[in-house]
Amino acid sequence: MGRAYEVRKASILKTGAVKAKLYSMFAKEIYQAAKIGGTEIESNATLRRLVEKAKKEQIPADLIKRAIDKVHSGTDESYSSVRYEIFGPSGATMIVDCLTDNVNRTLSYIRPAMNKNQGKMGLSNSVSYMYEHLCIVSFKGLTEEQTLELLINANVDVDDIEANEDLIIVYGNPTDLFNIKEAIRGVLPTIEFEDDEIVVLPKEKITLAGESLELFQRMYNMIDEIEDVQSIAHNVNL
Repeated sequence: MGRAYEVRKASILKTGAVKAKLYSMFAKEIYQAAKIGGTEIESNATLRRLVEKAKKEQIPADLIKRAIDKVHSGTDESYSSVRYEIFGPSGATMIVDCLTDNVNRTLSYIRPAMNKNQGKMGLSNSVSYMYEHLCIVSFKGLTEEQTLELLINANVDVDDIEANEDLIIVYGNPTDLFNIKEAIRGVLPTIEFEDDEIVVLPKEKITLAGESLELFQRMYNMIDEIEDVQSIAHNVNL
């Protein structure tokens, strides 16, 4: 299966015990997007994408509304986007993106996860150069050839297009996410996208076994449980 399925799988797994974290994550992201770009969903592309994604993840409408309304309430919360680049056991790597109101607190949670599992913090770009920063849009209703033709006609450049049975997966520059979706909506007005994400994907993946795999999985799980962590990209086949 294509790379998009790993992203979708990660999204689907965010249920049950981590639902509270998922709600908190969307509340912070939506508030931050509304604070920076305005509370009108139709004129704020980032906010619109987050609200669409939240609805897809079955985030309650009331939570979405409260996060947006908070901008007008006089509450002034400040969040910083922080990226940690991590070397794990036996060639494993991670890119951890966080949205936090206290960088020192977030780091104090991440360091033990690394120290207990043979992880080490890398310098900026020491890991990220081995990854691609892409948007992914997947949907049904067109062929690979039809998709390529409509994107060319819309003057939208893409990195790659994959077909998996009747699912079309488009990879592009993150700045083109909205343009790709609008071009597809031009011929499929009622389209519901399977995925529309901005992601970080490894250029190459490795396979771990034994103790190295156990250490990596434990480090991943410990970091993923941290509330400030928004996403984790890694290069390990799981």
